[in-house]
Amino acid sequence: MIILAMTGASGVIYGERILKALRGAGVRIGLMITDTAREIIRYELGIEPGALEELADECFDAGDFTTSINSGSSPFRAMVIAPCTMKTLSAIANGYAENSLTRAADVCLKERRDLVLVPRETPLRSVHLENMLRVSREGGIILPAMPGFYHKPASIEDMADFIAGKVLDVLGIENDLFRRWTGKDI
Repeated sequence: MIILAMTGASGVIYGERILKALRGAGVRIGLMITDTAREIIRYELGIEPGALEELADECFDAGDFTTSINSGSSPFRAMVIAPCTMKTLSAIANGYAENSLTRAADVCLKERRDLVLVPRETPLRSVHLENMLRVSREGGIILPAMPGFYHKPASIEDMADFIAGKVLDVLGIENDLFRRWTGKDI
């Protein structure tokens, strides 16, 4: 199972596109949506969070410390946080497991499982960069929401799919969410 967590940053489209890509790849998905992310889903995507929860195999509450993914004995293989707020990044970087989401991320790092963070903030302060470096040094993957343009995106969905494809790439999941660079395009 791959855990996908969506936090309260702008850019919930990234989480939505990753969720749909994982579903399309036949991956078992555990979904966690924070309360603030629920509001942003309504605002930015114009849908109810339940529409995304229907795509998951299992849903987790960020406030429930009794959930299985809070333990290293839980068999999930990876966690993606998209979008990832700077608050969530800071908590993970500093070992502050204030909720089930940050505890599950802590489990990933201590168990050496894949943890992919898709931070969505600009510009970045030095402390943001330091927190990203700290997580990276512990084995986490920092995959900023910085879409490429060599694939000539025609829509916002194309740009979000570029990031979703990169997330699936680092998880070792084959996908064709964007046209890959061949070097012959110029």
